[in-house]
Amino acid sequence: MLANRQPGLLGYFVTILLAMSFKILPLPVLLSNMNPDWVLLVLIYWTLVIPEKLGVFNAWIVGLLVDVLTGRLLGQHALAYALISYACLKFHKRLRRYPIPQQALFVFCSLLFSQILIFWIENIKSPTEFTMAFWLPVFVGTVCWPLVYSALRYIRIFGQTG
Repeated sequence: MLANRQPGLLGYFVTILLAMSFKILPLPVLLSNMNPDWVLLVLIYWTLVIPEKLGVFNAWIVGLLVDVLTGRLLGQHALAYALISYACLKFHKRLRRYPIPQQALFVFCSLLFSQILIFWIENIKSPTEFTMAFWLPVFVGTVCWPLVYSALRYIRIFGQTG
C-alpha cells in the first residue's frame, strides 16, 4: 500500500512560495549578500524527486515569477532556471543515487551557472561592479543543500496523502 503513494504537488507549491518569500525577505546588508537562491535550491530538489510531474516549462514559469517578484529584467531567472531544470531532468536518475556531498557539487555548479548567467545579463543591461560578495550566495547555497534536502525530503515523505 505504501508503494502506491505518489508525492503530490501541494508540497511543491508550498515550498516554492516559501522559498520566494525567503528571496524577498528584508535582511541586513551582510546577510543579504549571503542569501542563496532558495527558489533554485527547492526547484532542483523537486525536479530530481518528481521529474515526471515537473519540467523545463515549470521552471521557466517559476523563474518569470521570481523576476516579477524581485523586479529584475524579465526572463533572466527564467532562462537560468529552465537550463538548470533541463540538466536536472537529463541526469536525474544518476543524481538521485549520489550521496548528498556529491549532489552538493552539482548544486554548486548549478548555483554558479545561475549566478554567472544572471550577472552576465545584468552586465549587458548596465555595467555593474564585480565584487567578492558575488560568490557568497553560491557557497552558502551549497552548504545549505544538505539542510534543504533533508527538510524537503521530510515534507515529501510525511506530507503525502495515500
